[in-house]
Amino acid sequence: MTLTGRGSRRIVVDDVAYRWRVRRRPTYSQSNGWGQQSYAVEHETNPGTTLVVETGRAHPGNWFNLTSAPIRPAQVAGNIRQALAQGWKPEAPGSPFFLHPHADTP
Repeated sequence: MTLTGRGSRRIVVDDVAYRWRVRRRPTYSQSNGWGQQSYAVEHETNPGTTLVVETGRAHPGNWFNLTSAPIRPAQVAGNIRQALAQGWKPEAPGSPFFLHPHADTP
């Protein structure tokens, strides 16, 4: 799976370029508050394994006005470093790598 250029944002972490994207519209589970907001990250020039980060927060488009917060680039950079430390290999082919950081991560 590769992220399209449309709707994705570029971020450089430790001199390596990545693209990240938040799903614009919530899934049915996210709309009901059952699922949490997540975003995907991949290596920009040689995408392999996609990183999927589950934020632990509600999607802003949920139907019940559950508390949500925007995903900031500093949080994305921190989660990329955390995933790399846990063994994510962004240029190697494979199944998505899931990261479940604490909800209080900046």
